[in-house]
Amino acid sequence: MTPAARQGLGVGVAVGAYGLSCGALGVAAGLSVWQTMATSLLLFSGASQFALFGVLAGGGSPVAAVATSSLLGIRNAFYGLQLSRMLAVRGVRRLAAAHLTIDESTAVAVAQEDRDEQRTGFWVTGLAVFALWNLMTLVGALAGNAMGDPRRYGLDAAAAAAFVALLWPRLRGRDPLATAALAVVLTVVVAPLAPAGVPVLVAGLAALAVGLPRRAPRGVAG
Repeated sequence: MTPAARQGLGVGVAVGAYGLSCGALGVAAGLSVWQTMATSLLLFSGASQFALFGVLAGGGSPVAAVATSSLLGIRNAFYGLQLSRMLAVRGVRRLAAAHLTIDESTAVAVAQEDRDEQRTGFWVTGLAVFALWNLMTLVGALAGNAMGDPRRYGLDAAAAAAFVALLWPRLRGRDPLATAALAVVLTVVVAPLAPAGVPVLVAGLAALAVGLPRRAPRGVAG
């Protein structure tokens, strides 16, 4: 087994196990077991799923929940731009690669120096995470359903906590911290006035404000 394959399997087991909470939180947000499973099979993006569950659990509309989830899923499109040349896939494999393009498969792929190892890392990681994430989502959803109303155990608030846990390791550097701080301010201001789910969308404007291109440097007179 190559180093990239070992890394991919390790990441797959670690991340896949976290699908247990995804299943329980989906049921806590009011989805059925099969609706929760559909998010893991079709959406397959932990951060987007947790955002979806969080908005629904907070009483937000399905439109706001889907919009919030989609906003977070946009990053995978940028990963695809980086991976398209690296993987060089065509046809049905291209569709499969697009579905498996997530944080973890991208990270393992770009960490390799050899082109073959990059491809191995991507496919092993993506497939391992997909299989285990969906399996554990089913287990978590069934377990959560058996407990009755999961809100009695505080699982409706756990969606937000899980999302923060995913976000926290990425808050390094000036721009991410500035974006997070501005997002908090916007959320606090808007939350008392807007329906559930809308404050999250407004907070997304923080990334645009912080990421606006800096003023172009003045030309040097020749």
